[in-house]
Amino acid sequence: MNLTKLPLRFAFLPGLLGLAATVQAQTQSNAITTAVPILTVSPDARSAALGEAGVAISPDANAGYYNPGKLGFVRYKYSISPSYTPWQQNLANDMGLAYLGSTFKIGERSGLSATLMYFDLGQIQYRNAQNIPGPTFNPKEYSLAIGYGLKLSDNFGVGLNARYIRSNLTGGLADTKPGQAVAVDLGAYYTKDLTIGAGEYNLSLGGAISNIGNKMSYTDAAQPDFLPMNLKLGTAITKELDLYNKLTLAFDANKLLVPTPFYDVDDPTNIGKQSVIDENNRRAQKGIVSAVLGSFSDAPGGFKEELREINLATGLEYAYNDLLMARVGYFYEHQYKGARQYLSLGAGVRYNVLGVDAAFLVPNDKANPLANTIRISLHFNINALEEAFGNSDSAPTN
Repeated sequence: MNLTKLPLRFAFLPGLLGLAATVQAQTQSNAITTAVPILTVSPDARSAALGEAGVAISPDANAGYYNPGKLGFVRYKYSISPSYTPWQQNLANDMGLAYLGSTFKIGERSGLSATLMYFDLGQIQYRNAQNIPGPTFNPKEYSLAIGYGLKLSDNFGVGLNARYIRSNLTGGLADTKPGQAVAVDLGAYYTKDLTIGAGEYNLSLGGAISNIGNKMSYTDAAQPDFLPMNLKLGTAITKELDLYNKLTLAFDANKLLVPTPFYDVDDPTNIGKQSVIDENNRRAQKGIVSAVLGSFSDAPGGFKEELREINLATGLEYAYNDLLMARVGYFYEHQYKGARQYLSLGAGVRYNVLGVDAAFLVPNDKANPLANTIRISLHFNINALEEAFGNSDSAPTN
């Protein structure tokens, strides 16, 4: 049976498959596509409300997903956080992103994490060339990761994740197969309390390289797709306003470490000519190391286009007595590299071992699968650090 017609909600399949289909003529768009792009989405409500900034904010049960370097700084002996995000609610109500993050403190200087992400694309029905309904299938993707982080000093830590990824989007239709990959993340985290004048601050810096792994193939093994390998650098600055009130400003910059699709800058309308096709095939055959290293200098438009590939995320979090939180954030992606630009809002509450976070993506004039949806995360934090080890000095303040 031929895959000739699918429901509207499955029209974004090429992007999920990492099949580059860039249009240069009218839009000058040259967005980078990869396999399993869901791995670049913030799955929990706290970071989602902060514009998807998360690499340097204070560690919680989701620390292993954003930056395993934070695992040595977690504040609780055990933490677990389930999250759920509805997906494309304007098209269907059976798609969603489920996520589970957890951390486990080992001694005073190290910690473990386990994360599970499950992306359900709902039921679809295939149709043949005559538009006759065929079998139904439920596309899905998931990733499972185990992480370890170690404090090398009171202020600096490093960490590592190992991740298994499986993507089954077509159920074997038209000689396709599920994609599978193994990847690693590397992270580093620095945090320090500062006194500037009469003010008390906490400065945190974070960096992570994520999803470094083998390419994923859905059809021809000779034409695999890159994982969304990416570099994220960020900072979080917390100001203690008084004994009960504090503000945290977070900022992240993110860049995909995969080859940029090639086009002829002298003739951008002719993307189908043989020289362009040959160059894109050559880039697709690059190894992982050469792709990562070359990703900083391979954009056809030169350094200007390389700068366009950097996504920016920023957010502000207000906390009262570590009990009530209000958050606002903004995410920016250049109009020629995907055009995701949106405001996010959120709130949270913590009481004893329980916590709840919610985030809302404010819709704009650009189509976004998360627009008008509320992301929810729960938190279960057991045994504060001072209870587990009798030492509260190790707990970060931001």
